[in-house]
Amino acid sequence: MTLFESAVRPVLFRVGGGDAEKAHEFTLGRLASLPSPVRAAMRARYATNRPVEAFGVRFPNPVGLAAGMDKNGVALPAWPALGFGFVEVGTVTAQAQPGNDRPRLFRLRDSEAIINRMGFNNAGAAALADRLKALGPIGVPLGVSLGKSKVTPLADAVEDYLTSYRLLHPYADYIAVNVSSPNTPGLRTLQDKDSIADLLGALRGETPVLVKIAPDLSEPAIAELLEVCLSHGAAGVIATNTTLARDGLAAADQPRATEAGGLSGAPLTEKARKVVHFVHTETDGRLPIIGVGGVMCADDAARLFDAGATLVQLYSGFIYKGPSLVRAAARAR
Repeated sequence: MTLFESAVRPVLFRVGGGDAEKAHEFTLGRLASLPSPVRAAMRARYATNRPVEAFGVRFPNPVGLAAGMDKNGVALPAWPALGFGFVEVGTVTAQAQPGNDRPRLFRLRDSEAIINRMGFNNAGAAALADRLKALGPIGVPLGVSLGKSKVTPLADAVEDYLTSYRLLHPYADYIAVNVSSPNTPGLRTLQDKDSIADLLGALRGETPVLVKIAPDLSEPAIAELLEVCLSHGAAGVIATNTTLARDGLAAADQPRATEAGGLSGAPLTEKARKVVHFVHTETDGRLPIIGVGGVMCADDAARLFDAGATLVQLYSGFIYKGPSLVRAAARAR
């Protein structure tokens, strides 16, 4: 057990009376306020040099921070200091929105899992663009995850994404199109062949565009989506988002299984690996893959790389294991 797991995590998990979202906000605030000398010392400890190139972008190491951790980019300078080789902010929407009602974030400790139904709470694309413009480069590649504003009808989804894209692509090394969150009504229908074709057609440009897919799609549905990605210029795939399934939960966490939202963490490990393998096999390696879902140790990262992922991302694993996991996962490639 690491120092983070034995000493730091128990303290963070008690913040806000155990409210996961309050602890998340507290942690972001502390990371955002770190002085430069502290960030430099952290980077000396955690940074790992394992360069890799994907979709025309060079990454200092293959381990990134997944979308959802720092939606509004408030702690961007801290993430490279914690060893991340790239950072994905968002998911951001064209219009600012509060997200779903609280509570909406739940830890399932015995399962090393998280259920969230945040609902794309964020300050909006314009606010994020202003912050990124003022901040400048952060020293590692930056991805921006785009979603649909909740108030926007599905029929107008393409224009909604395009509004965010126009504001944010100048500051992004890649754009992630999130059409797979389970927490915005109807969003996952945008993974359909015709919908994703329209969306990719509208977002063509110099900035690489990746499509984030759900782990709950059938293999035929994934294959159809991949065909569109290949024919409409997608630069890669992010596999996967959270799952609606509740398989693999510990007995102590079963009462939480009825909470609505997407499940991430250890129960998703094998499902994510299988989707990554299928995407890699189905495309003959023609689409770079960012593997995400249930990376809780170096071996989990290694299996995603072996399955065909070029890069991996952490979210729940980072919350449960801390920055030592970033370094270990980077060295697993």
